[in-house]
Amino acid sequence: MEPVEINAGAWYLRAPRDDELIDDRPALAAMGETDPDYVTRCTAQWAADTGYVWAVCEPTTGEMVAEVRVDPAAATMHTRARDGHADAAAIAAQSVRRFAMAMLGVTIR
Repeated sequence: MEPVEINAGAWYLRAPRDDELIDDRPALAAMGETDPDYVTRCTAQWAADTGYVWAVCEPTTGEMVAEVRVDPAAATMHTRARDGHADAAAIAAQSVRRFAMAMLGVTIR
């Protein structure tokens, strides 16, 4: 599956990026992610339908403030956020939960 963008009210969800326009690696590092291949792995998981990861972003700047991850096989969801942005992760998780049920047929536990 190609990555799906979601509008979650005050937040914009998109696949994590590391390209000439947007580099989410500093935001990911602020959330504890140190694997330099993390974004590449997330892209591969989308393509293989083995995992779905959304960067939760401020819509006007595109700055990543949180992340939501769905494991469709385990029917689980995990979130993490930069300091001060737990609300963004929680709001985004509600939208991703609805997406998982409607589009993936996955009921998150």
